[in-house]
Amino acid sequence: MRRLLKQLKTTLAELSDLHAISAVLDWDQQTYMPPMGADDRGNQLATLARIRHKRATAPALGRLLDKLAVQTRDLDPDSDDACLVRVSKREYEKTTRIPSSWVSEFARLTTLAQSSWIEARREANFARFLPDLQRIIELRRAYAGFFPPSAHIYDPLLDDFEPGMKTAEVQAIFNALRPEQVALVKAIASQPAVDTSFLTREYPEQSQWEFGLDVIQRFGYSLQSGRLDRAAHPFCTSFGMNDVRITTRFNPNWPSSAMFGTMHETGHALYDLGFDPALARTPLASGASMALHESQSRMWENLVGRSLPFWKFFYPRLQSIFPGQLGEVSLESFYRAVNRVQPSFIRVEADEATYNLHIMLRMELEIALMEGSLEAKDLPAAWNQRFEEYIGLTPPNDRLGVLQDIHWSGGMFGYFPTYALGNLVSAQLWEKINQDIPDLTGQVEQGQFGALREWLRQNIHRHGSKFEPQELIRRVTGSGITPQPYLRYLKAKYSSIYSLG
Repeated sequence: MRRLLKQLKTTLAELSDLHAISAVLDWDQQTYMPPMGADDRGNQLATLARIRHKRATAPALGRLLDKLAVQTRDLDPDSDDACLVRVSKREYEKTTRIPSSWVSEFARLTTLAQSSWIEARREANFARFLPDLQRIIELRRAYAGFFPPSAHIYDPLLDDFEPGMKTAEVQAIFNALRPEQVALVKAIASQPAVDTSFLTREYPEQSQWEFGLDVIQRFGYSLQSGRLDRAAHPFCTSFGMNDVRITTRFNPNWPSSAMFGTMHETGHALYDLGFDPALARTPLASGASMALHESQSRMWENLVGRSLPFWKFFYPRLQSIFPGQLGEVSLESFYRAVNRVQPSFIRVEADEATYNLHIMLRMELEIALMEGSLEAKDLPAAWNQRFEEYIGLTPPNDRLGVLQDIHWSGGMFGYFPTYALGNLVSAQLWEKINQDIPDLTGQVEQGQFGALREWLRQNIHRHGSKFEPQELIRRVTGSGITPQPYLRYLKAKYSSIYSLG
């Protein structure tokens, strides 16, 4: 068995390296690649995707996994080797259902589509992106067809980002969550508005950069194993155990964008940097799911970064950097401003009380597109109609509406639900963390995050994808994903800020 395991790990390491090479090219495309490089980059990524898919579906690998599945039956099911064989076999069985021609075309098309999306977004012109989007939708429908039988066409897409989760399960969670959040937003709307005028003053980009870098380094993100860059849409990407990079974007008249966006991506990065080194260059060196990943980013962004204890430590520092903008603004006023609840167009800048409504809208549109009840050409109108229904606003243009997210240009249908699920998981974990670290609030007030980071590493990060997400959450909290802790968190926080009864 040792010999076969060594053989498997050698093959998986090569596949991991090919994936990392593709990630480097994708990172470059979104940060430094000149616009005219899109065609060449599309061909490069298509070639790499084709090579990796051929190796990942080789019959010899399948035979090896079959042998190891038998030989590892008596191992501790939680052991690294047993988990590696189980997860690798599941991935192999999924990957072999997908034709290499589809993989190559999907990689080529999504590379070109990201460039057309950037141009369409800049021009607020959905028509420029429409042809690529139509073809991507066709490919994603074809992809779902590779996995019969499914209870719903959306199930295989969701499974790529949230293994084991079904569309019906997510819909049930969202159906329980939606009326509670709508009621909270209505209650807040009846209260006096929070003043945020001082956040619209001029905040020089370089000073925002320096403050954000100071915060994330205190969180534990090191530039020895990562870097911070600018991108049209903030993201985190990993090239290995010691090279995990993040990006952010700046608005000189709204510092919250970069401030909380940078914290968000750092949460992702700390997860990727926290895997057990023994899992390196295997499929286990990845997050258990995107909901688990989003729970980490939303925790650092919101439960830490938007908390009053956090700003008791950091606000004097921010005031010293921006004395003209914030010198006369009290801590309480600033805290209330960065937690203001107000319907807005942009998902990544939405407040915690309305954020999940943005996600529910996207999931419903994705399902309609996959089912064929909605055509891509009608997407802007459908978006605006649901946005008015859910958020109470009508986007004035496509940039603030249907074109605001990069996900569809990358073919990532099935990803959006994990953002809201991540919110729920973050609060579930937070309740458990506060039980295990009773003085956590005091530590945050002192700018100390080591105990929190270590708790997350020991309980979540180090396991990588050894366990399916619902199983891991149950192991840590005693329950699968449930909306109740998140609702308790929201109601407590906003009842205080808005003096709700």
